[in-house]
Amino acid sequence: MSREQTSSPEEHRYSVNGVTLSCFEWPADRDHASEPPVLLVHATGFHARCWDQVVSRLDGRRVLAVDMRGHGRSAKQAPLTWDVFGEDLAQLVRLLGLDGAVGVGHSMGAHSLVQAAAANRGAFRRLLLLDPVIFPPDRYVPDQLPGDYRDHPTARRRNQWSSWEAMYERFTNRAPFCHWENAVLEDYCRWGLVPAEDGDGYVLACPPWVEASVYVNSLGADIHAQVAGLPVPVTVVRAKAPPAQRESMDFSSSPTWPDLAASFPNGRDLHLPGHSHFIPMEDPDLVADLIVDDQGV
Repeated sequence: MSREQTSSPEEHRYSVNGVTLSCFEWPADRDHASEPPVLLVHATGFHARCWDQVVSRLDGRRVLAVDMRGHGRSAKQAPLTWDVFGEDLAQLVRLLGLDGAVGVGHSMGAHSLVQAAAANRGAFRRLLLLDPVIFPPDRYVPDQLPGDYRDHPTARRRNQWSSWEAMYERFTNRAPFCHWENAVLEDYCRWGLVPAEDGDGYVLACPPWVEASVYVNSLGADIHAQVAGLPVPVTVVRAKAPPAQRESMDFSSSPTWPDLAASFPNGRDLHLPGHSHFIPMEDPDLVADLIVDDQGV
């Protein structure tokens, strides 16, 4: 189910909202040129090439995958607040000239995608939100000031690696990575490192301080007004229901507000109790099927 383009997308760089973003493009083949393009938006701590195994199952459609601010090959530049991620993506959507695209976001990427769709009516024909980090309205903190990332556990992630293979070997038997499709974990490691500035090996393409900053600022961008006013069909895919007292960094269950789909004018809820928060990593076949399923909303 692979396609030759998957290993060699075209990388483009765009200046938006005061920052430079990388965006990878798999052009459509001749047989799929008339089909709507697909925009893929990754989760916190990830990068555009984590979608490679999903792309390989999309049969030659035009696909675009963005490295969000602070992640992948994009600039590591503050502010790293959720409203800014949405503004970045909204501007990128305009530069890409999207019209009637299928928008797919995972976790923080799904939150940003809702903001971008609300700011660009007509850019998307439908949205697929994979376990979006969108909480109940009463969880948000009005006028939240940027948080201090230094005490967050992800700020202490191992950053230095000798190679992507060493990173892969380290993670392959550890949760949650051991539950991922093996090829996805390889892509996560292969494209998730960049050469260290001092020339000594490699460092994470999403530095630990960036990842921690994103998490501590997660309650400062209430998008429920945008949710209520977004008319396009939206499928909300939720992972396993969380326990009564869910830890903030427990990715074995879903952070998504269970009533989110009902808050969209044209929303559908799809609950996957057999999956963790890492749905695209665990089941790229399912995600690809949901992307091409125009009858599913």
